[in-house]
Amino acid sequence: MFNHISIGVRDIGRTKKFYDAALKPLGFKCLSEGADSLGYGAAEVALWIGQVAKPAPIDEKANLHFCFDAGSRKAVDAFHDGAMKSGGKDNGKPGLRKDYGDNYYAAFVIDPDGYRLEAYCGQAK
Repeated sequence: MFNHISIGVRDIGRTKKFYDAALKPLGFKCLSEGADSLGYGAAEVALWIGQVAKPAPIDEKANLHFCFDAGSRKAVDAFHDGAMKSGGKDNGKPGLRKDYGDNYYAAFVIDPDGYRLEAYCGQAK
């Protein structure tokens, strides 16, 4: 459905450190880097990040978040660990979410600009 998503951030250097660490375990990397922009994906850019003076205001009650596919539960764990070590905040430790399904294994974090992120694996153990 989507070709890509774009978000705005205040500090592109801080953002790169965070997303490099959080997305690497999921098989995504920075495929495009400019003075004020980053592009992440596996083979093609699917997440564009640009440094802007006024990012969109974050509202925790808006239910906006981005969910990334993970190839394994270990990748979900590593996503969470990488995010925590690079400036992210915990928003739900890795684990099964039985409310969503028997094999819904996910972790939730908040990036340095307040964007809510999730890594998800639906594989049985």
